[in-house]
Amino acid sequence: MKYRLLTLLIIIISCISYAQAPWIIEVENPLQGEYYGITSANGQIGILSSRSPLKIDKLVVGGLYDIYASGRVNNYFPNINPLDVEIKVDGQRCERGNIQDYHQSFNLHNAAHNGIFTYKDAVQVEYSTVALRQMPFGYMMDIMIIAHKDCHIQVLNQHRAHEALRNPEDYFSYIDNKANPYTTTFPRYVVMTTAAESPTGRHQLAATSAFLFPDNKSGGVEHTIRHRTDRGVGRHTMEFDQMMKSGDTLHVAVVGNIMGSNTVPDVRNEVERLTIFQLLEGYQRLWERHNAAWDKLWMSDIQVTGDAQAQQDIHSMLYHHYAFFREGNAWSCSPMGLSGLGYNGHCFWDTETWMYPALLVMQPQLAKEALEYRYQRLNRAKQKAYFYGYKGALFPWESADSGQEEVAPHNMYPNAEIHITGDIAIAAWQYYCVTQDKEWLQQKGYPLISEPADFWVSRAELDNNGRANLYHIIGADEWNNNELGGKIIDNNAYTMGVAKTNLYYATQAARTLGLKPKKEWIDIANRFQFQYLPNGVTKEHDTYNGQVTKQADVSLLSFPLKVVTDTTQIRKDLEYYIEKVPVKKTPAMSKSIYSILYARLGETDKALHYFYDSYVPNLNPPFRVIAEFNGGTNPYFITGAGGTLQSIIFGFAGLDITEKGIRPTHTPILPQEWTSLTITVAGKNIIQIKK
Repeated sequence: MKYRLLTLLIIIISCISYAQAPWIIEVENPLQGEYYGITSANGQIGILSSRSPLKIDKLVVGGLYDIYASGRVNNYFPNINPLDVEIKVDGQRCERGNIQDYHQSFNLHNAAHNGIFTYKDAVQVEYSTVALRQMPFGYMMDIMIIAHKDCHIQVLNQHRAHEALRNPEDYFSYIDNKANPYTTTFPRYVVMTTAAESPTGRHQLAATSAFLFPDNKSGGVEHTIRHRTDRGVGRHTMEFDQMMKSGDTLHVAVVGNIMGSNTVPDVRNEVERLTIFQLLEGYQRLWERHNAAWDKLWMSDIQVTGDAQAQQDIHSMLYHHYAFFREGNAWSCSPMGLSGLGYNGHCFWDTETWMYPALLVMQPQLAKEALEYRYQRLNRAKQKAYFYGYKGALFPWESADSGQEEVAPHNMYPNAEIHITGDIAIAAWQYYCVTQDKEWLQQKGYPLISEPADFWVSRAELDNNGRANLYHIIGADEWNNNELGGKIIDNNAYTMGVAKTNLYYATQAARTLGLKPKKEWIDIANRFQFQYLPNGVTKEHDTYNGQVTKQADVSLLSFPLKVVTDTTQIRKDLEYYIEKVPVKKTPAMSKSIYSILYARLGETDKALHYFYDSYVPNLNPPFRVIAEFNGGTNPYFITGAGGTLQSIIFGFAGLDITEKGIRPTHTPILPQEWTSLTITVAGKNIIQIKK
């Protein structure tokens, strides 16, 4: 333990010494060292940055699935890259090997990835890339070229369809804005489109781009736009050129949209219509509406003074929550959100247990979408319970668009890791508690709570002592070790705790709505009984005997479930299982729970230590993006960020979600290193702690 503390202290000190501004993450030379991109996202699409100038690494479309790669299940798949831009100066391409003074930054306040570089003594180039917040499928790359001497400039925008896509086709068209048919002069626009089929042909998808010239009031084309294509390979280019004098400025933006037929059947025409709308909106309005949308989101903020780097990191965590969810799309979030193809874009318990609680406090309208996603797939969960011979609803361990199980058939998790069903029910009750929206509870929340409750009643088996048992399951600790072999165990503590809590909440929800709760809900809940080691520590499962664990499991009984409330038992379980979780190759969320519990026990130093330990060792350069574990290479792990935000809200700030809403439930604590902590929701302070 002392070694762990010393190692983490060294990491924290090194990070604080290079602390940056609260909203801007600066990268001095993105061409050197390791590079893990950061994502500009709007809750529907995510654009991952590249270390190369004027490029993006990939573009992810949320909710667009097909059978791709391994597993015979629906996954996110690589698609079209419509934001590949090149600039040529006197025929020479500006690229990584010949540019100077290259700098990148990311603005967390408006989701803009920015770059600046010079090419020889000829030009300076500045650019910003964003997923437009006001348009769910829209994007923009804003480019400014400043000439330092007379030169010839070419600007090229290329589309690239990934090789996994089928039957790529390219289109290029001029569009005339003829407001008056008798007028001989009128604005003209160009739209370049790539259409293709998903890997199995299940979906059509299409992406567009168009040049928008901000200095032209109409935004129309002032240049001759040429089109070049490599037929049949999903690659084509539009380009224009201009002679520039020293001191001249060329300002151009590339705007466009990307969409799959999971959203609309006429996908090519729809993305072209949306792009024409962007052209007619114009440069100024596109930025104004985008920034206004982000300004509104940031009316809910967590502010820390005394540790500038912690403040920036907190803003990054909040940013990724706001960026990976969107109001109105009835969609949920995978562990890697819109940052890439990690976890195949599937939704796990990560959403409801780790991301959702902090999001619910800060942005309840976004959290609601995650529950709407589950509600729309409730019938499929009821079908799954029926398939397995149970009542109620059994949600899939991995969920995509259809709501059916998306774990590969040879994998044991879908049959055994069933706690997700209760995790979803608990999230539904929490939404009602925070919003007090009884109409929503009646229409959607109650089915999400009561159907899982019926499942637990049918899944539990009584033994001769009257104890309710959950046989053959996998818990939150997926390293469960059955002494008879394998990871399938009986009576995992966390799963039993989730079942008990779900059954209690179903009873409360029924009474809230004036309904008569089912007697068996409370009866079975009371029959779930935890077992203990000889030292009084709660056993993780029936055959647990001191093995190493993957992550917090038993400690989750104290928070968020609160079925263990005795402080002596909380401390006993906490201090025992902390020593059972290795430093590496374990997910970050355990440390968040340790931070929350130590804060509630009044131990500020330990709470702060585990706050940092929940994310600092997992940071990847140069944008401090969070990986799943120490040494992980697949960021951004929003699950871990959600846990860290919970350690602030439910730990340091002393808040909790109660039947009457968000309320202080324990004494808030302020770490010595911090001078204040303020949590603002919709422009109003809900907690403020100062020294």
